Amino acid sequence: MKEMKLKNKDIRLGKIRSKVLATMKKFEKKNIIKRIWEKDHTVWKKDEKYSSLIMNRLGWLSLPYTMTNHVYEINEFTKEVIADGFTEAVLLGMGGSSMGPEVLSSVFGTARGYLKLRVLDTTDPSAVRSVSESIDLEKTLFIVSSKSGSTIEVDSMFRYFFGMLNDAGTKEPGRRFVAITDSGTVLQSLAQENGFRKVFTNPSDIGGRYSVLSYFGLVPASLMGIDLIEFLRNAGNMMNLCSNLDPSQNPGALIGIITGIAALDGRDKLTLSYTNELKSFGYWLEQLVAESTGKERKGILPVEGETPDKPSAYGRDRIFVSTFLSKDVKLKKKVSALARKGFPSITIMLSDKYDVAGQFYLWEFATAVMGVLLGINPFDEPNVKESKDNTTRVLNDFEKNGKLPEEKPLVKDGPVGMNALLKPAKARSKTKKLMTSRDLLRSFFSGKGKGDYFALMAYIEGSKSNLKQLNRIRELIKAAERSAVTVGLGPRFLHSTGQYHKGGPNTGLFIQFVTGDKFDISIPGRTYSFATLKNAQALGDYEALQKWNRRVLRVNLGESTEKGLRKFYDCLKKVI
Repeated sequence: MKEMKLKNKDIRLGKIRSKVLATMKKFEKKNIIKRIWEKDHTVWKKDEKYSSLIMNRLGWLSLPYTMTNHVYEINEFTKEVIADGFTEAVLLGMGGSSMGPEVLSSVFGTARGYLKLRVLDTTDPSAVRSVSESIDLEKTLFIVSSKSGSTIEVDSMFRYFFGMLNDAGTKEPGRRFVAITDSGTVLQSLAQENGFRKVFTNPSDIGGRYSVLSYFGLVPASLMGIDLIEFLRNAGNMMNLCSNLDPSQNPGALIGIITGIAALDGRDKLTLSYTNELKSFGYWLEQLVAESTGKERKGILPVEGETPDKPSAYGRDRIFVSTFLSKDVKLKKKVSALARKGFPSITIMLSDKYDVAGQFYLWEFATAVMGVLLGINPFDEPNVKESKDNTTRVLNDFEKNGKLPEEKPLVKDGPVGMNALLKPAKARSKTKKLMTSRDLLRSFFSGKGKGDYFALMAYIEGSKSNLKQLNRIRELIKAAERSAVTVGLGPRFLHSTGQYHKGGPNTGLFIQFVTGDKFDISIPGRTYSFATLKNAQALGDYEALQKWNRRVLRVNLGESTEKGLRKFYDCLKKVI
């Protein structure tokens, strides 16, 4: 039996040890774990209005068992598409429907004779074009994946690729599509109307970010050649471990209690490190924890992708989790150094790639436990809809006026223009007098307080060169401010950390990057293009952050994204 090894030597709690032990005793006394398995909503919220809201989101608890009944159906579908000559698959999704498959693709790759998977979860026209130009259209299966069935990004991507097939004269283009969605959605109807090859109807009592062990993750996994029986067996092993009523013997409960207590103690920056094969896991976990806990001005902020550093580089708001699949002496030494300095830290050792299935389940259960300690509902996402509604309003204005709202930069430094929402009011009142980009940056960074973090929100193509520049900016800010810095690509992060940004504690300083797109792609059946949609989403998010009185610096990088990022870095380096 394969299972995660979680020994005492792998857990270093520092000053929160006594609180963790006391909380474990409370969990036993109040039968918290038993009540979670009984789907007792009062574990999280006592008010009766939460009863159906929570109970209808707990189907993930038994997925390793229930989905075993669907393995034959999924694998038969895979055999069918391989026999029909498909060699590639492009998954069109956002958030929970895309991040799990992206992890599986990165960790497992494609087995011989199976389909190569690409995940497209952006409205950036350069990224859309990059995928469309890299595939063999005649041999590509498109997976349209959306729980709600009405996600605007997924709908737009479907329209584009369906249009491509029509333009190419493909007979029965719908046969090149498969849908994964809930019952009764618009996507289910769309699939039937357009003759999709198949519709996988997912259980409706599973939230998107808890769905990786359902059809949303298993269908792409099968297409890549992952052994679903072994995958679900591993997840089932973890499910069994997480059913133990003793929290000290329940890895999900234990990790949830540790991270929850750490957050209540001011250590709310859950800093994640992985060996190279597992780095993509951080994207999925970031979404799960941030979107689940970031509400009611509370939350735990996952910090993925930072380069592990010496203890003096971090503030006292950190807790560290490091996950190993292979030997990494350098990472292990850094983790040990942090533990010796009193930082709470957890080390997780995996046996092989299939242990990733258990990790999915482990963290889902742990996140549910975090919600218990924070006193929030970890299964809703109230602020995600807000940015979506803002985007819809901006697009409606575009249809009326033929253009997006014009933005006049407060300051301009070459191709880079900047605007800012500062606080307190005194700082905001000075912005009209600011004459240079350095002045504006100094005012923005002077607003940082104890325990604050920075979020880089980039509505740009996620190319290697762009990500390299973003990480240079991240490391610069981290070193100068000794603060956690997250990096998110838009609109992807709107379905991830976006909930935490608006619903979590007001401790973020947000830097939003937008750019002038060199070219654009129209969306069939819509009056707006991909670039217009992306920019409308950025504006909608900016307005949502403004509504919640967040500190925001909006940076227009100009026509060349990479040059604009370099220019911003050079300017910032002179200020902080």
